[in-house]
Amino acid sequence: MATGYGAVVRTAGVRLGDSVIIIGLGGVGLSAVIAAHAVGAGEIMVVDPVDSKRQRALELGASVAAAPDEAEAIVRTKWNGGADWVFEAVGAAAVMEQAFRLTKRGGTTVSMGLPHPDAVLTLPALAIIAESRTIKGSYMGSTRPQQDIPEMTRLWGEGRLPVEKLVSARRPLSELNEALEALADGSAIRQIILPHSRRAS
Repeated sequence: MATGYGAVVRTAGVRLGDSVIIIGLGGVGLSAVIAAHAVGAGEIMVVDPVDSKRQRALELGASVAAAPDEAEAIVRTKWNGGADWVFEAVGAAAVMEQAFRLTKRGGTTVSMGLPHPDAVLTLPALAIIAESRTIKGSYMGSTRPQQDIPEMTRLWGEGRLPVEKLVSARRPLSELNEALEALADGSAIRQIILPHSRRAS
């Protein structure tokens, strides 16, 4: 939760009414959705190839959901050229480049995912200057644990950070391999491994 929350609140400082796009709906991306909704962002668009994750994001406060190949057309026709803030939670250069394309003039692209050390990012240099765009990295959400953990706890207590909704499965330790497979194929969000053999509901 800390990375997604921190990227929205600390790195970006998303404000009431700001438009937000979040690409990649694993645990970090969905945490960012929850945080953006909690701080009162306006339109929140999510982008992911997995339909079930897009549906989960809509339940958590997103207003628009799109597959990766649909996102740019939606932004061109309905989003006035992009969002104020675009968060990338995948860690792939191609996705980071798409995030930049989805950012409006004067907007900011925030990368939360960790790319491979050899990955190279290719961006139109003129757009950074002529369109006053900003690119920011957010490592661990720029969080300040002593301040942010109590605040996240307070928001959770108020029902505004429903982190329990990020749990997609509870598995006994004997199903550890299945849990890793679900993580690898993208079907899992957050899984809880239980020390006993009985599956929890």
